[in-house]
Amino acid sequence: NMGLLDLLKNYKKFEKNPNLLILGLDNAGKTTLLYNLSQEKIIDQGPTKGLNAKTIIQEGFTINVTDIGGQKEIRQYWSYYYDECDAILFVVDAADDARISECNEQLKALLNDPKLKKVPLLVYANKSDLPGVLEADEIMEKLELNDINDRDWSLYACSALKGTGIMEGMKWLLEKISTK
Repeated sequence: NMGLLDLLKNYKKFEKNPNLLILGLDNAGKTTLLYNLSQEKIIDQGPTKGLNAKTIIQEGFTINVTDIGGQKEIRQYWSYYYDECDAILFVVDAADDARISECNEQLKALLNDPKLKKVPLLVYANKSDLPGVLEADEIMEKLELNDINDRDWSLYACSALKGTGIMEGMKWLLEKISTK
């Protein structure tokens, strides 16, 4: 199971240490994704009240990853972190069809923020291993991703819990933000 650290070995140094923001609605799996990226044990936990920040350091690379709680009342604080943001990891719960339009609104707000202009967007359709979930192309359609033309974006189906699909997405993202 290749981790982020293995992936980083393929890259030359970044011009600056990239800051990645993990955003999305509450219960999408953001914190589980963060643990997966930092290769820490995944602990069952309640909603993130504020934020979790990890610095992943490997062979001279430093990547800062911040996962911010997705409850409605916390989302207003997301923008405090936009200035330094080099990439957005937007996590969607593929098993939560009921909130996909809320996801769409939230994503639109992000993409319309001038501070995030041109910042690459990696959408993870999380929990894709569960039965009966939204397929990646349905999510793409419902989030109107094909209308995005002002930045690099991609969507990867994944399971943050099982670790599948995550590195494929990160590989895409690192291509976009590195100076390889």
